[in-house]
Amino acid sequence: MAKMEVKSSLLDNMIGVGDMVLLEPLNEETFIGNLKKRFDHNEIYTYIGSVVISVNPYRSLPIYSPEKVEDYRNRNFYELSPHIFALSDEAYRSLRDQDKDQCILITGESGAGKTEASKLVMSYVAAVCGKGAEVNEVKEQLLQSNPVLEAFGNAKTVRNDNSSRFGKYMDIEFDFKGDPLGGVISNYLLEKSRVVKQPRGERNFHVFYQLLSGASEELLQKLKLERDFSRYNYLSLDSAKVNGVDDAANFRTVRNAMQIVGFTDHETESVLEVVAAVLKLGNIEFKPESRVNGLDESKIKDKNELKEICELTSIDQLVLERAFSFRTVEAKQEKVSTTLNVAQAYYARDALAKNLYSRLFSWLVNRINESIKAQTKVRKKVMGVLDIYGFEIFEDNSFEQFIINYCNEKLQQIFIELTLKEEQEEYIREDIEWTHIDYFNNAIICDLIENNTNGILAMLDEECLRPGTVTDETFLEKLNQVCATHQHFESRMSKCSRFLNDTTLPHSCFRIQHYAGKVLYQVEGFVDKNNDLLYRDLSQAMWKAGHALIKSLFPEGNPAKVNLKRPPTAGSQFKASVATLMKNLQTKNPNYIRCIKPNDKKAAHIFNESLVCHQIRYLGLLENVRVRRAGYAFRQAYEPCLERYKMLCKQTWPHWKGPARSGVEVLFNELAIPMEEYSFGRSKIFIRNPRTLFQLEDIRKQRLEDLATLIQKIYRGWKCRTHFLLMKKSQVVIAAWCRRYAQQKRYQKIKSSALVIQSYIRGWKARKLLRELKHQKRCKEAATTIAAYWHGTQVRREYRKFFRANAGKKIYEFTLQRIVQKYFLEMKNKMPSLSPIDKNWPPRPYLFLDSTHKELKRIFHLWRCKKYRDQFSDQQKLIYEEKLEASELFKDKKALYPSSVGQPFQGAYLEINKNPKYKKLKDAIEEKIIIAEVVNKINRANGKSTSRIFLLTNNNLLLADQKSGQIKSEVPLVDVTKVSMSSQNDGFFAVHLKEGSEAASKGDFLFSSDHLIEMATKLYRTTLSQTNQKLNIEISDEFLVQFRQDKVCVKFIQGAQKNGSVPTCKRRNNRLLEVAVP
Repeated sequence: MAKMEVKSSLLDNMIGVGDMVLLEPLNEETFIGNLKKRFDHNEIYTYIGSVVISVNPYRSLPIYSPEKVEDYRNRNFYELSPHIFALSDEAYRSLRDQDKDQCILITGESGAGKTEASKLVMSYVAAVCGKGAEVNEVKEQLLQSNPVLEAFGNAKTVRNDNSSRFGKYMDIEFDFKGDPLGGVISNYLLEKSRVVKQPRGERNFHVFYQLLSGASEELLQKLKLERDFSRYNYLSLDSAKVNGVDDAANFRTVRNAMQIVGFTDHETESVLEVVAAVLKLGNIEFKPESRVNGLDESKIKDKNELKEICELTSIDQLVLERAFSFRTVEAKQEKVSTTLNVAQAYYARDALAKNLYSRLFSWLVNRINESIKAQTKVRKKVMGVLDIYGFEIFEDNSFEQFIINYCNEKLQQIFIELTLKEEQEEYIREDIEWTHIDYFNNAIICDLIENNTNGILAMLDEECLRPGTVTDETFLEKLNQVCATHQHFESRMSKCSRFLNDTTLPHSCFRIQHYAGKVLYQVEGFVDKNNDLLYRDLSQAMWKAGHALIKSLFPEGNPAKVNLKRPPTAGSQFKASVATLMKNLQTKNPNYIRCIKPNDKKAAHIFNESLVCHQIRYLGLLENVRVRRAGYAFRQAYEPCLERYKMLCKQTWPHWKGPARSGVEVLFNELAIPMEEYSFGRSKIFIRNPRTLFQLEDIRKQRLEDLATLIQKIYRGWKCRTHFLLMKKSQVVIAAWCRRYAQQKRYQKIKSSALVIQSYIRGWKARKLLRELKHQKRCKEAATTIAAYWHGTQVRREYRKFFRANAGKKIYEFTLQRIVQKYFLEMKNKMPSLSPIDKNWPPRPYLFLDSTHKELKRIFHLWRCKKYRDQFSDQQKLIYEEKLEASELFKDKKALYPSSVGQPFQGAYLEINKNPKYKKLKDAIEEKIIIAEVVNKINRANGKSTSRIFLLTNNNLLLADQKSGQIKSEVPLVDVTKVSMSSQNDGFFAVHLKEGSEAASKGDFLFSSDHLIEMATKLYRTTLSQTNQKLNIEISDEFLVQFRQDKVCVKFIQGAQKNGSVPTCKRRNNRLLEVAVP
């Protein structure tokens, strides 16, 4: 039987109200109270119709596991409790199944969790879409673009440790199956002023801290950086370290993400070089100098930082230094060069740093787009995800907040329009009468800001472009003239009687009444930030860089493409970007996530009602609820409605066989719900008042309790009957087993008795048969014994004479034969082991077997020696033959011999073939080397020793220099006549050469070696095999040695040595050489 799927609903086990549309009564207090109640129970998501409200919990919750993904996969939006996965699934299924392009708009103030929400949306879509190597690669690239953009575009603020300081809109492209093909990212208004200055308690962009913390020493040295944050003026020190943030680990994550996205190693290195250059720009400082004409100019204090920047970017140092000191203005055919004072130089430095970083960020976005863009040209479905800054109201609001709030005004405008449009389309689709809904239209505020004629942005651009002196005050005066009568514009200098005495409105400010509340803007900096000027000299200096990336970031610096036209202002660029974004969003089906920050402490379990109230107001959530429930507060398809409430009517319970709509009509008629409280659409039932829905829920809850009681009663009856039948069946089974057991025991007892009787009878029969057999055997043995004695008597009578003649000899031979036979049998059992060195032998039992006993011992020893020798390999046989030869030559003759018995003969002690030092020596010898050993050659003149390499081959004896490997002497073996040595425990030996031979021109050789026995034995065997003549081995304590024309006596004497046990040699006179042996 298949497992039944248990469906739940948004209304089941509801904490507070899951959908704010059902909130009753609806006001700000109940709205916040409902959010707080759900937040306290870890329910951070709440609906407003199809809009998801997300409250940042500031901690990890177990609600994003793979199991949760499967729970929300392919489920109705209202089927489960509110969750961001429900909205993601609804958007993805609409895109895949209904071929509707989607967009997910995520808004909220800094720290509300917008970035995390966008990550969750993308991770859910990645989890539920198709699988495959190519698809997984695309998904991984899309997901890994986030760490890169966060590192370069996010920073720690007082409100958020990972605040997005730019707006991001990503279009994810899918094929007809719903598998991702690629994506396109658009960025809006990077807060580049943060590069050069950060408010107290905030940090610069993450990448600066990650680079200094996570880069290796080698990379830092290459980038000419130091790990100490305090070395850089652009980095604030009061918040350099953030609790819970590992900048070093994040740097490794970013490097890995860049590799996955598709950045080459060269591109990554170039990006880090630009980041390093921006950091070092902040360390350039200027000092004033007076010129002859009385004008002030600036000079760089320490040119070392400038030099390192130029080395990093491959820019001519003189070109960049001049760009910081002079400004060139071009007008038609004229060029005017003016000096920069210290304030202007600092402005130029900061402008360059901001432009360099913002252009690098734009390049990163474009480079990521190249990697993640769809490779195929087939028609694509698109899901857009907008993660953009929320409405901002600070103590000091400047140009950035003005631009951000303008963007939020446009988003609010499109939100209201699309929400109303969606409501109206559903009413028309369901054939429900549409009623007009009154709501605040913020188009008047958008017009105040963006109107091309007298909008604030237009007037700001006009003020920036006009000739003459332009200041923030002149801009404010222009606003006061044009916007004084506008109902949403307030200024104390507008000569409007309402604000002349308003002390909360300073003279240098203006106030705009946005949809989310009034915001006071400081006019200071509006003109400069809107101009966003970078001196042409700096652009041209950057274009001249040998660094390919930096050169590509400043195309306007190319002298061949000089454009005297003023570049567009920051306000006009952003206005155009917002217009493009709005146009893009209007072509897609919108889905909204409203993020709320519960407290300013970034702490869990804290819900600040005043802070949440402020966000609810400027997000317009109450107005959103009122728009949603202006007609009908709740709507539901007929099938799930009937399935949920069918138990409230006897006609529909337990099964309704007709159409679902008819069942719902019967149900509502039975419950006597007033007709004005609901309407029937084509596929849905529309309920006007939430009270009606809650009344239905209360009736359903009571009915479920009644049904539960009925089910319990039936179940208990069934359980008792089943238990009784089981007991009855068990009793029958137990009785049957008891009877069976009793019969088995009785049978076992009878069987056991029968076996005992049988065993006794068989025993009696066996004993009777045994007695009979024993009697027969005794009779037979007695007859045999009598017959044997009788035959013996007969034989003795017959041969008595014969036995008496040879009895002694026969007895002797028989006895001797028995003794020898016994001797051999005993020897068989007493044989010693097969080891040739085992000298054990059993003693002889009789004296007359002495010669036989010795002969057997000799034969057995020879036999086991042969058995032992048969086990040897050819190499072992050769070794033992050499050892045997040495024994015959030196045993009991040379005192050194016993210590050499246990040492194996190795021959090649120097390993000439493996040692590269002796390569030249190896190449000079073509024969097989039998011995390669270092010996001490005794000097003929003074008896001192010199190290030489002693080499023995098949035909020659060679001496070579130990250090150079050069061959000093080469003696054919046929010229060797004799080897002399003493009988003492020393290693001296003389090699006598044939008189008249070429090798004997200098006389015989006298050597000292630690392996005398081995060398003499191998020399003896090699000479014998080559000349078929035995080499004479003379062992004597005095022998003559031929030294050139003289014969010298070598005499070995006993004596104590200064250097221990080492023998010494000393020339006494021309005829005597004494060797003192310890």
